[in-house]
Amino acid sequence: MDFKEIFTLCFFLTDNKVLLAMKKRGFGKDKWNGYGGKVGIKQGESIESAAVREIFEESNLSVQESKLEKVGLVRFSFDKKPKPEFFECHVFMAREWKGDPVETEEMRPEWYPINNLPFNEMWAGDCKWIPLVLSGKKIKARVDFDSEGSKLNNFTWEEADFSS
Repeated sequence: MDFKEIFTLCFFLTDNKVLLAMKKRGFGKDKWNGYGGKVGIKQGESIESAAVREIFEESNLSVQESKLEKVGLVRFSFDKKPKPEFFECHVFMAREWKGDPVETEEMRPEWYPINNLPFNEMWAGDCKWIPLVLSGKKIKARVDFDSEGSKLNNFTWEEADFSS
């Protein structure tokens, strides 16, 4: 499996609510998601430092790397022809941060009750794996989409341990 990109994704939790953001441009436009983005592996950027950087760029929230709890490693595939595309996403939760989320050129924030997420405006597979991590599970998952990412072709997961 040849990964095209490595990404981070972070969900902020407080009082049974989760912070989501509407993507306003680029990949994932018009979908609710957590905050995150590409890891600059070639520039020597760590996954955690990429998460902190992307969070600040997209929301103006400051979070320390030590306050990021890794809860998932999700591998996404898109059934592109002639060759599928694979993306690896490292998923974190944050319960401590500084600042208030602000709208940026890329993202518009909104708090949602954990039990009432806008899955009809999210990626097709999000309804499968996001409730797992929001319920406290740590997972490794595989999410296979059609070529556009609008239809879920397959979903598998297993519990994981990221403590090392």
